[in-house]
Amino acid sequence: MTSFWRGTRTRLRGIEPEDWAAFMCFSEDEERMGDLLNPPRSAESFRAWAREQATATSDGDCFRLAIEAVDTGEVVGTVGSHHADPRMGWFEYGVTIGAEHRRKGHAAEAVVLLLRFMFAERRFHKCVARIFAHNEASLELQRRLGFTEEGRLRDHVFLTGRHHDLVMMGMLADEFTQLHSTGDH
Repeated sequence: MTSFWRGTRTRLRGIEPEDWAAFMCFSEDEERMGDLLNPPRSAESFRAWAREQATATSDGDCFRLAIEAVDTGEVVGTVGSHHADPRMGWFEYGVTIGAEHRRKGHAAEAVVLLLRFMFAERRFHKCVARIFAHNEASLELQRRLGFTEEGRLRDHVFLTGRHHDLVMMGMLADEFTQLHSTGDH
């Protein structure tokens, strides 16, 4: 039997201290894309963050994992759940893939693995994704995975000197099950 956390292309795993450089690159990629602009951080701050992540305990519903390419063992991105509300039955998720690893199927496979865990094992009813309206690639990924656009918050985020719309997308557990069989990675 293969691992629950492994697909054909990707493996999800905990963040290790040596992953700091990959996460620093992901941060730089997001800035270049105009998705996030923060003050510059030192390499040491990324090293400290990765050390902290490596020893952090998960609350079970909110966590971040490294996405590792099965063929190379390289960290190609990150995926995680956040803002989980077990009582109401919903959670949000996010995924980031390094620029040189995009369009290779890593994001889709990692998201399916994460959603399978959250829907089947943690018994959540709904997953929500917030996508910047200008990020066409991410919107298309959500649609391919089976997410439905549920709303648009106009001029909701301020990035790189201007306001942008935020697209709210969602998927229900039974929609996920219909689209992604248990053997489908």
